[in-house]
Amino acid sequence: MTITTATGPAAPQASGAAALAPRVPSRPVEALWSGLDLIPALNARVTGGLPDRVTGVSIDTRTLQPGDLFLAIRGVNSDGHAYVAQALDKGAAAAVIDEAHAAQFHGTGPLYVVKDVLEALTGLGRAARGRTRGRVVAVTGSVGKTSTKEALRMALDAQGRTHASAASYNNQWGVPLSLARMPRRTQYGIFEIGMNAPGEVRALSRIVRPHVAIVTTVGPVHLEYFPSVAAIADAKGEIFSGVEPGGVAVLNRDNDQFERLRAHALASRAGRIVTFGEHEQADVRAEQIVLKPDLSVVEASVFGAPVVYRIGSPGRHIALNSLAVLAAVQAVGGDLALAALALGNLAPPEGRGERIRLSAPGGEFGEPEGAFLLIDESYNANPSSMTAALSTLGQADVGLRGRRIAVLADMLELGEDGPDLHAALNGPIADNDVDLVFAAGPGMHHLWRALAPDVRGAYAATPAELEGAVLRAVRAGDAVMVKGSNGTKVSRIVAALKNRFRVAGAR
Repeated sequence: MTITTATGPAAPQASGAAALAPRVPSRPVEALWSGLDLIPALNARVTGGLPDRVTGVSIDTRTLQPGDLFLAIRGVNSDGHAYVAQALDKGAAAAVIDEAHAAQFHGTGPLYVVKDVLEALTGLGRAARGRTRGRVVAVTGSVGKTSTKEALRMALDAQGRTHASAASYNNQWGVPLSLARMPRRTQYGIFEIGMNAPGEVRALSRIVRPHVAIVTTVGPVHLEYFPSVAAIADAKGEIFSGVEPGGVAVLNRDNDQFERLRAHALASRAGRIVTFGEHEQADVRAEQIVLKPDLSVVEASVFGAPVVYRIGSPGRHIALNSLAVLAAVQAVGGDLALAALALGNLAPPEGRGERIRLSAPGGEFGEPEGAFLLIDESYNANPSSMTAALSTLGQADVGLRGRRIAVLADMLELGEDGPDLHAALNGPIADNDVDLVFAAGPGMHHLWRALAPDVRGAYAATPAELEGAVLRAVRAGDAVMVKGSNGTKVSRIVAALKNRFRVAGAR
């Protein structure tokens, strides 16, 4: 079957007499938790009264909405207890605090007092998972966790009430927070699981208890904390320890660590292993992938049935991970045709491949103004994702005088192999016809020395020092990709480009 997508125009904004018409009362916000149900879920005692209901869960007063339950999490840089009064002033239904602060906040409003707030959040996540009758999917992997989670959300949202982790909430507080926000009547829950050390995926998977667990791929990431890629595979394989009895393990058949991951799946309670990729033995197999600058077209065999579909986000890695999405949809009993259709609307989020056309002086044929393409990959980086991003840059269209420009900052947490892994990026840079490279950081200096002289744009110790050179270099017709680990703050170059050059066509 051939599947395409079409989207209609956005609904017009009300104006004139229509804007003055009586407003239809909005439907009341659904209660997420009752005040009474929260007591055992949090293992808390209550002071200051009990809220009738809670409509959301928050750990950040900057995004808190009236009716939310605020949890005063103690983080590395700040303690949420410093914001309890602000949360209640903004309309929080109640706050969760620890016993050490109970006297300080006595009488300020409804409070759930617990021994440890993070433990209470974990308990709330477990309670949310325990009450749902929906089908739950968990996603991990060295590359593609967030994009695969978002593709799954989109694929299942048209088929039933779907809840998914926000952003990259995949750690010890992000996973239980995402669970705690899951409405009782959810039909499909999708959760991303990350890690920095052995044992973290196991602990989070046992909270999520997925019916389907996906490992997108395994690559050389976090090598500062792991002795080998095989050890990383073992850590990713921990996701199967939480799979519900008879559940499904979804594995990348093309990955070098497939057999190792398969062993972890076989040792778990999973009742079935489903494979995806280009391998001839994959259950969900890509027969052909047509890569275009702004999208991809996939011809696939899904358990022997032919499916042709379009993906609204470019890149071979995105196309291959879409096979895992279809495998998961089939495993939870979803409609493959609807899922494939929905993938046509997939768009990369900010920092993960978002594409923006910005105006710049010097059009391709001498006109006063033209435009260049900005590809924002600044959220994070490792050798696998960097290679994938450079491949996507290689597919990007450029103008008559345009160039493919890579702005790269360090890949962090690579340990003693870091210098060689940075230098090795010279291969995919050449393979993808990248014309100019701007590099920042001590790791990227190893790449800088390996580059051909005519490819060198500029090098600096930090992205902040590189910013000016990038702003001066870009011109109409270029395709500019910015990528690096989040800790390098290379996103400041993306922000600088957006600030300097307006969106093409905007005044």
